[in-house]
Amino acid sequence: MHRRSFLLGASSAAASLVIGDSARGYAANDAVRVGVLGTGGRARHLMKPLASIPGVRIVALCDVWDAALSQAGPLADPRATATKVVAELLADKGIDAVLIGSPDHQHVPMTVAALLAGKDVYVEKPVTHAAAEGAVLLAAAAKSKGIVQVGMQQRSMPHIVKARELIQAGAIGTVLKVKMSWNRNSDRVKRFPLGVDPKSVDWKAFLGTAKAQEFDEYRFRNWRWFWDFGGGIFTDLMVHWIDVAHWVLGVDAPESAVSVGAHVAAKGVWETPDTVQTLLTYPGPIQMHFEGTFSNARNAARIEFLGTDATVYVDRGRFELTPERGRTVKAVSEVLGTGPPGADFYDKPDGELLHLTNWIDCVRSRKEPVAPVRAGVTSAAAAHLANEAMRGTGVAKA
Repeated sequence: MHRRSFLLGASSAAASLVIGDSARGYAANDAVRVGVLGTGGRARHLMKPLASIPGVRIVALCDVWDAALSQAGPLADPRATATKVVAELLADKGIDAVLIGSPDHQHVPMTVAALLAGKDVYVEKPVTHAAAEGAVLLAAAAKSKGIVQVGMQQRSMPHIVKARELIQAGAIGTVLKVKMSWNRNSDRVKRFPLGVDPKSVDWKAFLGTAKAQEFDEYRFRNWRWFWDFGGGIFTDLMVHWIDVAHWVLGVDAPESAVSVGAHVAAKGVWETPDTVQTLLTYPGPIQMHFEGTFSNARNAARIEFLGTDATVYVDRGRFELTPERGRTVKAVSEVLGTGPPGADFYDKPDGELLHLTNWIDCVRSRKEPVAPVRAGVTSAAAAHLANEAMRGTGVAKA
């Protein structure tokens, strides 16, 4: 099915939704039974903390690849079922919720299908693969009243919550600019044999809404860097920090984007550029700049809020408030995790565990999670606008 066909069909389905019992209540000792759609590396990384949450059982697995299903098996309930067919898992009325760790282009189709089936959803970012999918997803979520948590785990990290509170209380004055980066120096762009047996993959199911094409093991294992399945650095990495900026500053839609991209290390291998920059403008006026590359790790992964009185630096393991010269603002610093500034992951806080716990708590209480579907849609839309500018004339208006 082509994307346009899916969007038309999903819009119709969302408009006339007949929902299962997604608004169920749970007794304190009731288990929340979770199925996993897409059991690749990211999903398996999430399955470990998910399984450690009291009252959670991972009872079903679904993936198009035999190897991924096999590797996920030990992380699930010993009696968990396994299938390559999404509809089979969703038809199981014994499943309360699903964790979606599929490639980006499957996020909305799977989430809408899960909501139609009466399941609550945890879905990885970016929640959409194209801006047009946002309205479809929001309609389905509103009609179903299902709990949807988007995997933007920074919202569950206590030091980032504290930094947000300081900024919103006016501790750094008026915020003028936001600077973000996700820089790496990695040789992961190289092509080499991966040993994926085509017979072990349901390639047609993997393609889903993407155009028909021959099996390619590199695209299959590195889908983030191909337009049919992902959106490159902006949607894969920038979305994390854009969401933090939206959440902290109370904005949700850039007015324009100016973007550039280049293939420094991945020419002839990736479709999406491996080195990018974008400048997003917001009402206020607020300017947000993001840079990302796979050829130099300077500044690594961080976000900085530049105010008239001070600057706040945040990464996944610390935050620091540095006053401007001559200002009486008190410097503040909090370091939770061990490791160099800007690392992709830290030992503390365990953002995945905190974020998944919030989701499970909301599945039980029916309260809105900390990263609701609308926040996922708006942060992804900012990344899509940045890509639109980069792939077009360099400039895009919202």
